[in-house]
Amino acid sequence: MGQVSKRLISKEIADRIFDVFVKSFIKIRNVEDAQKLADDLFSPTERIMLAKRLAIAFLLMKGYEYREINKLLGVSTGTIASVNLSLQHGSKGYTTILERIAKEEQLEDFFMNMAEKLLSLPASVSKGGGAWRALKAEVQKKRFKKAAKTF
Repeated sequence: MGQVSKRLISKEIADRIFDVFVKSFIKIRNVEDAQKLADDLFSPTERIMLAKRLAIAFLLMKGYEYREINKLLGVSTGTIASVNLSLQHGSKGYTTILERIAKEEQLEDFFMNMAEKLLSLPASVSKGGGAWRALKAEVQKKRFKKAAKTF
C-alpha cells in the first residue's frame, strides 16, 4: 500500500479529509461509479489486497479454517489473523457489509464455486496433488452439507 507522508497534518485536517473520504462512499449510486472511484483511489495491488481482505472476512464468517483460506486466496496467516481480529473485536464493518451483500447476491455459492475450480487445477496433477485433492474434498463436503441443510 502507499506510504504515508512524514510531514504531519493537524488532527482537525486529518479528521476532515477522512470524513470526506467516508462520505464519498455514501454518495456512490451504482456499480459503475464505485468502480470508477476504486480505479482512481487505489492501485491495482491495493484493489486486490482490499478485495482479498473482504473475501477473508466472508470465508471466516462461513467457518473456513485459516489453512483453507491461505490456500484458496494465497494470503498469509498473519493477514487472516488480522482480519479475524477485526471481525471479533472491530466495529462490525465487515459483518454489516457482507450481510447486506449476501442478501442481494449468492456470495457463498460464488466462493464455493471459485474454491472448487481453483482446487481442481492442482488436484489433477498426479505428483504432489494429494493435499490439493484433500482440500477440494473438504470444500465439496461443506458444499454438500450446506445443500443438505436447505432441504
